[in-house]
Amino acid sequence: MPKPQTIVVTGATGVIGEALTLRLARLPSTRLILPVRDAAKGARLADHLRRLNRDLELRIETVDLERKPEIQAFAQRLDEPIQVLVNLAAVTPRRREVTPEGIERQLATNVLSYFWMIDCLRPQLQAGAPSRVVNVASYWAGGLQLDDLEFRRRSYDNDAAYRQSKQADRMLTAAFAQRFAGDGISVNACHPGDVPSRLARNLGFGGHQSADEAADTPAWLATGVEGQAIRGAYFAHRRREPCPFMRNRQAVEALFARCAEY
Repeated sequence: MPKPQTIVVTGATGVIGEALTLRLARLPSTRLILPVRDAAKGARLADHLRRLNRDLELRIETVDLERKPEIQAFAQRLDEPIQVLVNLAAVTPRRREVTPEGIERQLATNVLSYFWMIDCLRPQLQAGAPSRVVNVASYWAGGLQLDDLEFRRRSYDNDAAYRQSKQADRMLTAAFAQRFAGDGISVNACHPGDVPSRLARNLGFGGHQSADEAADTPAWLATGVEGQAIRGAYFAHRRREPCPFMRNRQAVEALFARCAEY
């Protein structure tokens, strides 16, 4: 019998997220925990997943991932070991928006939610070790400015904000991989794929892959031996690729320290 595993996936109601959870729901001895912001979308996804697998253990939690207190409360409610955490949630508003705490939304959702989820769920990941974290980043990355993460000085551009956020996700992957080296927790990042979605349309892209194709690399890292054996790496199309952002240790540590201030 396969070893039972608990998998947490953020962004599960999105195009790629739903395709990923459909893959994971087919795995034997798996418990899925899905923190979602939209309870109605979460309920519809739950119905779909249960039709696919009547025996699936599934827990839907309503969590606004752009808000740290909600992630902290979510983590406190989870009193079980976790074997896999997949951070996938992302937004690309066309105009600059802020959270109730006044944080620019792309930074809060695309970057800080990854940071907060990993940090807050560390005890559960340690209890579930060997365990792993998969940060869904993108090949579309760059332009990060540590002194203006929230576009307070620069004119807001959603494409620039998105590219910055995906660079940050890769860098935080390197930071957490180093910190978790002795905990039995592997942390890796990946580019999923380009799909027609609201996120892509907001950025002016149409997308050319199916949702299932885009979910392939995140699913592979979440379930395959490579995702546990390798740590602190960036992947695309199931291949490890060099990432200059992750190699810049000084910048990686500076970003980690900046995120820890929120």
